[in-house]
Amino acid sequence: MQTTYSGKEIPQLAGEKCSVIYALEVIGGKWKLPIIWKLSKKESLRYNELKRELEGITNVMLTRSLQSLEEHRLVIRKELQHIPPHVEYALTDHGRALIPALEVIKDWGQAEMERVQSLTDDR
Repeated sequence: MQTTYSGKEIPQLAGEKCSVIYALEVIGGKWKLPIIWKLSKKESLRYNELKRELEGITNVMLTRSLQSLEEHRLVIRKELQHIPPHVEYALTDHGRALIPALEVIKDWGQAEMERVQSLTDDR
């Protein structure tokens, strides 16, 4: 089964186009959702600011993830001609559309962490 898709292909699941698999291809992986989450909290972030916010991410992984998010029009890269010149990243309107879904995931994650902690405490 093919595991990556071009922007025009939509994966099939049981003979039907599967939007969930496609969405996970676009935003899945260890770092894409945390990048989107961090960018949702600020108007824009420079590369190194974003790297500091994401403990453990490598330069290669951050660059690849940002490029992928940019290709899918979720993130915009702004080159600013200041002295010294620098680059900032921000969510597009398309990227901001994910924030309500991320809020639901965050709430579920918090409840799940509390549930697991209570099971551990009961032992």
